[in-house]
Amino acid sequence: MAKSDARKDGGIWETIKTIFWALVIAGVFRTLFFQPFWIPSGSMKDTLLIGDFLFVNKMAYGYSRVSCPFEMCPISGRILGSEPERGDVVVFRHPTRGDDFIKRVIGLPGDRVQMKNGLLWINGQEVPQTPAGTFTELNEPQGPQQGLPKCANQPALQGGQCEKPRYTETLPNGVSHSVLNIFDGGPGDNTGEFTVPEGNYFFMGDNRDNSGDSRWPAATGGVGMVPAEFLIGRADRIMFSSAGKSLLYFWTWRGDRFFKAVE
Repeated sequence: MAKSDARKDGGIWETIKTIFWALVIAGVFRTLFFQPFWIPSGSMKDTLLIGDFLFVNKMAYGYSRVSCPFEMCPISGRILGSEPERGDVVVFRHPTRGDDFIKRVIGLPGDRVQMKNGLLWINGQEVPQTPAGTFTELNEPQGPQQGLPKCANQPALQGGQCEKPRYTETLPNGVSHSVLNIFDGGPGDNTGEFTVPEGNYFFMGDNRDNSGDSRWPAATGGVGMVPAEFLIGRADRIMFSSAGKSLLYFWTWRGDRFFKAVE
């Protein structure tokens, strides 16, 4: 073999090894530390918007089989785990569908959770809400899926202003966050009382009338109670945000949301 051919073969082999180790390092980083996550839907508005990009802190709650790609971690239950706090925004694996969801922790193990007339009740106590103005966005197709938002000011013309009343909800541990109300008397505004089983959590979206969450069982489009081993990590900070159909549409980037803390 000529020297030039040997150098060429050696260069190709070095490139393959470099790519291999880069993938291994990326996989370890994604598994142990931070996992990227794009917001695909409006269920967490206005805390999180369609097109927000964040890294999920996987060290927050420890590790389980869902911590690895394709659920390949040989882990039973959770290891090195700590409990989520009420009000945390958490990415978790849907118990039956296998998709990754992001919602807010509302109910802890043993809690009793209920919705009455659009207000949240926890352990027999009404969770206070105070008016916080109006959340306004354009009534236009959003994100790669190009879905239109739901508006309280119906009929809202496409391209016009889409409005939703906003409230500040303060959970029993003192954590405050925004919630949106699109209409009164919706199917999730009045529920029976749920008791959260041990080892499980009750999740809700901040956009209360546009969220399939623990108010509904997984069989009917919700998520039901989420076992602890399905928790992936905590959303702490938005790194990047784009309102457009494609990331390449730089004119749709939301610079005011770069590095914004998730509250």
